[in-house]
Amino acid sequence: MPPPFKVELVEHDPRWAGAAEAEAAILHAALDPILLAVHHIGSTAVPGLKAKPILDLMPVVSGLRGLDRRETDLEGVGFTWWGEFGLPGRRYATKDEPRSGRRLVQLHCYAIGSPEIVRHLAVRDYLRRRLDTAAAYEREKVRCHALHPDDSHQYGACKSAFIDAVEAAALAELPGA
Repeated sequence: MPPPFKVELVEHDPRWAGAAEAEAAILHAALDPILLAVHHIGSTAVPGLKAKPILDLMPVVSGLRGLDRRETDLEGVGFTWWGEFGLPGRRYATKDEPRSGRRLVQLHCYAIGSPEIVRHLAVRDYLRRRLDTAAAYEREKVRCHALHPDDSHQYGACKSAFIDAVEAAALAELPGA
């Protein structure tokens, strides 16, 4: 498990979208043909929302076994492979800035058809549509940051109940829900 790190919460940077696209291109070059899509998720994908300046990307692959065999390809483009990392059906990898060690990118990889893909995209899209909820989430993030500025794990745990409520509301709005 990666150790916790100091939480940096910053104003939204419109350059994050372009940085996510650039990382997606690197991933496509490293993982084709098993990589089907790369989605920009998390707070950096929600315009106007304060966030840790770490891109959360969700690569969708044709199968996890195939991805497991491509671990060295991810490592070759700067990622550290953490495997399942406590969530069945997911593969997790991180990219840190080599000199400072500052986290730059987190990959949350899923096989096509995983319900986790729908869940992540529903939350992202809900926050993009619901500016009032995004503003409330930002307040929760600021509160949790004040409580846990030096522990990314505790910061994440602090805001998890809020995110769980947003997720439930987002999933309830999906067609067929």
